[in-house]
Amino acid sequence: MLKIVKTSLAVAAASFIFSGTAQAGVEDALANICTIVQANDKGELRKKMRAVQSDYRLKLHDYYAGVSCNGKSLIRTAIESNAVDVGTLLVKKMPSRELQNPEADGKTLQVWIAENGFQSSPIASELSERI
Repeated sequence: MLKIVKTSLAVAAASFIFSGTAQAGVEDALANICTIVQANDKGELRKKMRAVQSDYRLKLHDYYAGVSCNGKSLIRTAIESNAVDVGTLLVKKMPSRELQNPEADGKTLQVWIAENGFQSSPIASELSERI
């Protein structure tokens, strides 16, 4: 009986350690994603997204809200950086229902685009088509 208790405690402790390591691993894997978006490097972004999906089984919508580039989301960063290739890829990869959700500041992407005068951006037109 005591052996079973010790074994289950060891398994529980190992799972907590592993989950903490996995979280740190995802953060490390996504560390330079803002730089990739600002540089408009579509190929590198695809590689990064594939690596995170295969290593951690996470898709873009799973970690999109948790990634912030100077307080802005990835799509907002792409729009401000005029990173059209990366921005359109991000819009296409996100589920359309999540593109309509308010972001950290409580504003949807469409409201933010209108307030900041980015209506002429190709990313904004791609977003309008998806919603």
